[in-house]
Amino acid sequence: MKPTPLVTAAALLAFGLWRWRRRRLPGWWGIVGAIAIAALVVYGAGLVHPPSLEHVLRKTGSTLGAWTYLLVGAFAFLETGAFIGLIAPGETAVLLGGFVAGQGKINVVVLIAIVWAAAVAGDLTSFALGRRLGRDFLLRHGPKVKITEDRLERVEAFFARHGGPAILLGRFVGLVRALLPFVVGASGLELRRFLIFDVVGAGLWGGSLVLLGYVFWQSFNTLTKVAKQGFLALGVVIVVGAAGVWAVRRLRDPEDRARIVAYMEPRPALRPFLRVAQALARHVQQPYAVESAGAVAVLLAGAVGYGVAAHAAGHGGPVALDRDAFDLVRNLRSSAGVHVAKVVTALGATPFVVVVLLAGIAWLVGRRHHVAAAGLAIAALANQLALHVAKAAVGRPRPPDSLVSTQGSSFPSGHAAASIAYLALAVALWRVAPRGLPRAALLTCGLAIPLLVGLSRVYLHAHYLTDVLGGWGLGLAVYGGVGVAALTVERVRHNERER
Repeated sequence: MKPTPLVTAAALLAFGLWRWRRRRLPGWWGIVGAIAIAALVVYGAGLVHPPSLEHVLRKTGSTLGAWTYLLVGAFAFLETGAFIGLIAPGETAVLLGGFVAGQGKINVVVLIAIVWAAAVAGDLTSFALGRRLGRDFLLRHGPKVKITEDRLERVEAFFARHGGPAILLGRFVGLVRALLPFVVGASGLELRRFLIFDVVGAGLWGGSLVLLGYVFWQSFNTLTKVAKQGFLALGVVIVVGAAGVWAVRRLRDPEDRARIVAYMEPRPALRPFLRVAQALARHVQQPYAVESAGAVAVLLAGAVGYGVAAHAAGHGGPVALDRDAFDLVRNLRSSAGVHVAKVVTALGATPFVVVVLLAGIAWLVGRRHHVAAAGLAIAALANQLALHVAKAAVGRPRPPDSLVSTQGSSFPSGHAAASIAYLALAVALWRVAPRGLPRAALLTCGLAIPLLVGLSRVYLHAHYLTDVLGGWGLGLAVYGGVGVAALTVERVRHNERER
């Protein structure tokens, strides 16, 4: 007995009866709906037993071989390039590619490159279609899907202000991904600005899905569960955050506020949501709300990344991803490269990180940014505590033949976890630094140092790649969590000053 298909069948039946009573049920719906409901009931009752999806995928991987590159790349392109994502999301195809790569049938690095390039090409095709067909096309056919000229103007204004982050986050939200490039192209956003964020978003989306399939290839059921939970959590955060920002902005506008209140106040079911939105409009300061949402996103991303890496490391020995990473660095290793890597890896050592953090904290205290300074200090201590707990809990042996001295458990990488302090410090300084300072360079260094430190640990055979991924995830989760708390304190202090 499977409850989900039975509940879905009941919901379809209820919806059909409701539409039939309102005389809004098309004639064809009765036949299609009856077939769908019957199929769901038969499947949910256990009267039929479809073949194991995992068995089918293993067989598919053995059969397709190198043709998997073409199949997965085509789906990644068509999802946005031909709006196939409205019917069949491309995550499944990309996960399949990672699954096949985990079986050793294809190369995971080549697959990530193909998915990345195909996704960007599909987005550019959709963008070009939107740019060519333009606003007139949307205004002519948009009313069929509730796209009016007023709404289109709001979308254009939104992309003018927040186009980059919206493009980046939209890549991870189901139906939004299929339509966003077309709408952005029609809105008139510059191609250069679209391309920068689209390339980053497509790389993160495709790379994370391929690696999920690659790490969890032994069990497709576990793979799909992790992927669904991770992207569902990310989608919920994005949707809730966007809804919160929309609600606050609408309730700050007198005309919009009066219109929304007039609609929601007489309806008891909507009245609690109205009270929450009014509270947000009164007490939430927009800059802190946006930064808090970003800190929550970092916290969730770090927690999910750590969880995935910990699952892979739980077996004790290296997984396929670790072996491939060692094979790659072995071919790239040289005496000069080892010397450089030893210098880079020292940046992640605890004494060096402590000195840099103390200097940054002293600078913040000198300019009376006490909350940020205290947050960095607390996060650093919490990160070390969490690191020791995680190492003791997993107890993974170190890789053999390390080129530097190592001690303690291998998972997670202490250097990778500690190096996230550079990113946290860069963000803290960026928020308060004078405009004359090179703020973009500050953030670039904050991102580059943890990346290079983590990769140096793999290059020197001091850690498996999954150890490094787990260290990054742990550091992001800890610093993101403390960041949420620090921003909350700043918001409270800000509100008290305004009173």
